[in-house]
Amino acid sequence: MADWSCECQFRSKEISKSNVVDDMVASNRLLYGPDEHPDHVVVIKYVPYVGDSKRAMDEYTSEIMMGGHNTLVIHNTCEDSLLATPLILDLVILGELSTRIQLRSAEKESAPWVPFKPVLSLLSYLCKAPLVPQGSQVVNSLFRQRAAIENILRGCIGLPPISHMTLEQRFDFSTITNEPPLKRVKILGQPCSVESVTNGKKLHANGHTNGSAKLATNGNGH
Repeated sequence: MADWSCECQFRSKEISKSNVVDDMVASNRLLYGPDEHPDHVVVIKYVPYVGDSKRAMDEYTSEIMMGGHNTLVIHNTCEDSLLATPLILDLVILGELSTRIQLRSAEKESAPWVPFKPVLSLLSYLCKAPLVPQGSQVVNSLFRQRAAIENILRGCIGLPPISHMTLEQRFDFSTITNEPPLKRVKILGQPCSVESVTNGKKLHANGHTNGSAKLATNGNGH
């Protein structure tokens, strides 16, 4: 456990928190030019009296239409160690699972099985300062980190990755492919076309039930 009364450990935490916006800036070149960067200040104070009780006060200000500003102010109080413990457990579980995942080429039967690299960037979702193999992209986006885990686990059980494009529901592919225009789902164990249940009575196309939850299941694989 870190000793926040130690200046070097304290400074390390400030740096890791400050780097969170780097990925956001790098992926929004339309909002931020090459030499532009949002004002971002992280201040951490160690108060021995409060002990494990973490007090976080965050303020986010963004520009809106006609030169206006929108500010979100968030105050959070919690036991820091109780937040960290589940993350440590998940790190161990996901790390151990990753040691049992290997890939090989389907085109060459003699191709060797290849494991994850020693620096397991898949664990970035559970860390403030992700560590990746040398030369690899550092991703700080929480949603992209989680999507990577979900899609890798889906691949392990033979499911395709989720892209949320749902092109089969946005285009009529009947003129260019023999595949059905819409995916099929199961309702009460019986196969049923998504088209027949997305008219507002049973199931929305985005997977959320509309009506009795007992009569419909999500169409996104869950």
